[in-house]
Amino acid sequence: MEDRIHEVYNDSFQRCLSKPNFLAYFYELFLNASPEVREKFKNTDFKQQTRIIKKSLYSLTLASVGTKESRAEIERLGHSHGKEGLKIPAYLYDLWLDCLLQAVQEYDVGWTPEVERCWRKMLEPHIEKLKRYS
Repeated sequence: MEDRIHEVYNDSFQRCLSKPNFLAYFYELFLNASPEVREKFKNTDFKQQTRIIKKSLYSLTLASVGTKESRAEIERLGHSHGKEGLKIPAYLYDLWLDCLLQAVQEYDVGWTPEVERCWRKMLEPHIEKLKRYS
């Protein structure tokens, strides 16, 4: 079962990343979802931010299989986005995931309810860890 989750998620992840506008579309959704999000990103270089989120998504993926480096990256993200860093409130992580999944649904030609479940199973545990730093 666990292998199936990883396989479904990874296949979907690769299909999405193969589309050049996937991450830009995600940010469009996320920015339009909340004035607070727009404020947090008001001085952001989105070319650089797109590279950062791609790296973060890979880190979250690797953390799901339990590599030591990826767990350290989750901790680093928690510190940089938490109380001592960017001060991202916990509820914005849920909004982030909802917008990401909306983008996946629109960009992944293989989208099914199973794909959504697999994305959630892969990302939610790490998002919960990040929320603890808020």
